[in-house]
Amino acid sequence: MVYSITYRRPVHINSSRSSFNGDEKPGSIGESIGSGSTACAAGIPDALSFDRVISGGTCPPCTTRDFMNYLIYIERSAENLQFFLWYRDYYKRFSQLPASERVLSPEWTIEKAEADALTAPPAAGNKKMSPETTEIFKGTDFAQTKMTISEFNPVPNPFHTPPQTPDDRSGVVPSESGWGNDASTLQSSRKTNFAEKANVAYEAADVKVQPFTIQPFREEITRIIATYISEDGTRQLNLASKERAGLLRALASTTHPSAFRDVGRTVEFSLRHQAHPNFIRWSICNGNRPRVIFARGLGIGGIVAGIVTALLITLSGASRGWRAISAIGFMVGIATLIAAWKGMCVVLHGMHHRHLRPWELFADEDDSSSVYELKKGSFDSLGSTNSYEDEPWVAKYDKRNVIRKVFDREVWIQEPALRQIQDTIFLQSILGAILGTAIFMAIFIPVPKGNLL
Repeated sequence: MVYSITYRRPVHINSSRSSFNGDEKPGSIGESIGSGSTACAAGIPDALSFDRVISGGTCPPCTTRDFMNYLIYIERSAENLQFFLWYRDYYKRFSQLPASERVLSPEWTIEKAEADALTAPPAAGNKKMSPETTEIFKGTDFAQTKMTISEFNPVPNPFHTPPQTPDDRSGVVPSESGWGNDASTLQSSRKTNFAEKANVAYEAADVKVQPFTIQPFREEITRIIATYISEDGTRQLNLASKERAGLLRALASTTHPSAFRDVGRTVEFSLRHQAHPNFIRWSICNGNRPRVIFARGLGIGGIVAGIVTALLITLSGASRGWRAISAIGFMVGIATLIAAWKGMCVVLHGMHHRHLRPWELFADEDDSSSVYELKKGSFDSLGSTNSYEDEPWVAKYDKRNVIRKVFDREVWIQEPALRQIQDTIFLQSILGAILGTAIFMAIFIPVPKGNLL
């Protein structure tokens, strides 16, 4: 079974913040979860919709794990999906809190946001620099001077206690997302001082935050600010300064999920309308780049062979019927070229196979969960940076010669909807080859024989 003959792959969408129309975005993460919307971009069937992929309703190579790997290794914007998964899980956990705890964090309404924006102080001319920037300008005229507490208050305060980052998770309820190994999205063994990074972010946005609060999930929000919102966060989101400042002002007042309303819309819109269509388009390709280039070369070679064969027979004294032999080269060459131009190798498609991705090639075959998956911790909401340049497979793959890359290991495509799309593209290439061959035959057959050979 195939789709319509007029089927077209999803168009590649470049990242553009100006294309994010607020009227098209979902009202909130809650509306997105509850609506069950499966609206898809052109060329994406419902079986491969964003909601199906995120909810785990697809098979390799279109699973959530494959989507995450694509964002890490290809598009390099995995922080959007990581934040989205955390936010969706956080929304559910917050709604499960007792009413006595939820009332401590009031909802951040649009009216409050507008009123807060009007009363917000103007941007300060002497914002606090990040530690990295401070180190660079140290000893120069651009170094930022910092007044110590003793300059403000020379008399020591006997009641002063240095602030510490709490280590307990009393304000965190278990997560039901299932992405972590201990049923919580707050897994992290790193010794990062999240509180210090969060305070730097607050100061940069001229936001005053209370040092002590009994609001639920306050420590978790502090870590999220240090990871995703802070300008030197390990997974910094691509936010405008106005969005970042508005979010920090909201989080200084409440930990209610509605504080992330605007940022959540931007992240989800980017995932749905840019990252997901690009991921499906990329998944349709069943061969790596060297194999696809090789297939294109074979297609062009087949067409050239057909033309040479038709010319030789035409110039010879053979009858016109012998010129039909050149149709073999035209059929094979045109069909191969059309499929390869859409990222497919017809040989791999004949077996419904695909090449393993470079990061999959060097995974431990004896372990069902590959080494790179365990190392990255990409589903850990507070994991390390998403850079992969230091991973072992990068150097190993670069050392492989081109011939070996062309004939790399293959694996069966499990997702039925993806196989159906590839069947449709293959059928389109066959029909295109028939039409192209008919045109070439219409050109060569009427020509009188040359009797030159």
